[in-house]
Amino acid sequence: MEIKSRKWNGINQGLIILSGVTILAGSILIYLFILRGVFGSFNAAELVPNPKLLNDLFSGGKPDIGILYSKYTENMLPQGSTWLNDNINSWERVLNNAGYKYDVIADSTIELGLQYKYKLLILPGSKSLSDKEIVQLKKFISKGGSVFATSGTASYSDDGKWRGWDFFSQVFGLKFSKEISNTEVTKIHTLRGGLPITANIPAGYPLRVATWDRPISVEVLDPRTIQASFWYNYRLQGGLTRDKIKKSAGIVYGNYGYGRFVWMGFEINSVIGEQQDYIYFDRLFNNCMSWLTYQPIAFAKDWPSNYSAAAMLVPELSHNLNDVNNLLSILNSEKVKATFFVDPTLAEQNKGVIQSLTKYGEVGSLLDLGYLASATDTSNSLNDFDTQYQKLMSSRTSLEAITNSSVIGCMPFYGFYDQNTIKALIKAKYKYVFSDSLTDRSVPQTIIRGDSLLVSMTKTGRDDYEVIRDFNLTQPDFQFYTYQEDIDRILFEGGLYVLKMHPDYQLKAQNIGVVKKVIDDLKKKKFWIATGSQIENWWARRNYVEVKATKRGDNRVAITISNPGKETMNGLVIQLDLNVAATNLALSSEIIGTKKAKYEYDPKNHIVYVYINDLEPSESRTYYIDYKRPNA
Repeated sequence: MEIKSRKWNGINQGLIILSGVTILAGSILIYLFILRGVFGSFNAAELVPNPKLLNDLFSGGKPDIGILYSKYTENMLPQGSTWLNDNINSWERVLNNAGYKYDVIADSTIELGLQYKYKLLILPGSKSLSDKEIVQLKKFISKGGSVFATSGTASYSDDGKWRGWDFFSQVFGLKFSKEISNTEVTKIHTLRGGLPITANIPAGYPLRVATWDRPISVEVLDPRTIQASFWYNYRLQGGLTRDKIKKSAGIVYGNYGYGRFVWMGFEINSVIGEQQDYIYFDRLFNNCMSWLTYQPIAFAKDWPSNYSAAAMLVPELSHNLNDVNNLLSILNSEKVKATFFVDPTLAEQNKGVIQSLTKYGEVGSLLDLGYLASATDTSNSLNDFDTQYQKLMSSRTSLEAITNSSVIGCMPFYGFYDQNTIKALIKAKYKYVFSDSLTDRSVPQTIIRGDSLLVSMTKTGRDDYEVIRDFNLTQPDFQFYTYQEDIDRILFEGGLYVLKMHPDYQLKAQNIGVVKKVIDDLKKKKFWIATGSQIENWWARRNYVEVKATKRGDNRVAITISNPGKETMNGLVIQLDLNVAATNLALSSEIIGTKKAKYEYDPKNHIVYVYINDLEPSESRTYYIDYKRPNA
């Protein structure tokens, strides 16, 4: 019995050891599987804590950012000036708000070559730098460091003597154009859309910048540098639009050697305005920081599929329908549709013609909502809510009866509307309103009132009243060139181009050929030529989409796309800037059963395009982008 008992004890111990080893091995496999699920592919070495990781864990980590407090620049300022100190304080405030760790460093830190412990150097208004600093800064960027600079960087020597723009030209790839005059208290600074550093900012949004520091305007000369904005105000200033935009860059970003830079022609405490201005500048700043620190940036593109911008053809019909047929034949041959805004009184008098327009697009209401202006009466007075509502309902009912189709768009005479107009439009079940005045962006704006939504579209370019009537451009080639300038500007911004036409001018037989040239140019430049209802339908849904990118280790980025709206989203393109070179890309989903998505990769710019369809209301999807880093 004693021997038998010992045998069983031996068997029990072996089973316990074997079970323990099996459980341990299983636990390790499960752990590795979980890590693989969260971080994608990784090296075993990444699992072993290194001294830097342990130090960061217990000490909070060392700052990766150095802000230069340039004494050389301060010495140039009038005695008692707090300009530089105020500037540094502004940078500290925004960095603290964004959760970045930083050191304020001296000129000597860079001169002695001690800047390499930082990944990013910030040069606020550092106009005066020594020759040693310039050499060290060039080495720092070319070896992979990042620089965020403002104003006339290194344009003066350390003793305050004028040096010139050599640093600008060599490092930033720029040519100085001019200083912005401070005769205007503020200056409009227009931002491009569709760029990593302008992600989630409306295309064509105008920042208001104070001119007390005399901001700088530059021209981009090198293809490694990308222009992200311009000072030229096409609404007020004359001249050739393309040339003026090209020579009035105010924000650029790009590469120098293996490193990166962002340059702004103004100081960050020069941005003024309303709350919205600060919200968008905050996004711009955070995007710049993410790009400089190689963090992924993702956003939903403004337009569906692979379109770079959008366009609307908008005939305004308040009288004289004789020449509208000239346009219809072009729309038919070009296979595009227009949005006809029609005075309901004119429609009642020409029912057959108006009804035929529905074959070539859609009809919207053109209404007088009470604007008054004359030599003796300069007051602007719109009708009260009840009167506007009655006019809107009457016009819609009349036009729908004539066209046998839905009327959801409205253009007020003179382009003016107020809060009563918005409430009346929503109550009368209109879905979009077209304003004839130039406003603060080149994309539509969504107006939300309670559970209701109205899309506001605006005039974004010169119409035939200006081109033919005011400029007296009777030659078709001159007309086309003028329109083309606005087309190129909108393409540069990534917005919505509107060609507004009238029977007495662009629709005349001698001028109608220009419209065909415009349509051909829009097609060639990948504009989405759409009607008002198509733009409204897209923008109302696009407005709700939310995108978030999160880095998961060194070889994976997770992107989450959510649709908190009420309608299904199709044709959505998510642009993900990986900000690192990548190969062997693969897309997978976080949850089994998630709808598949197609993707394309641009290896030159490190951008992934993810194509999303059937994104249902309240649906959220998370995709993983896994890749290898060839130069890691």
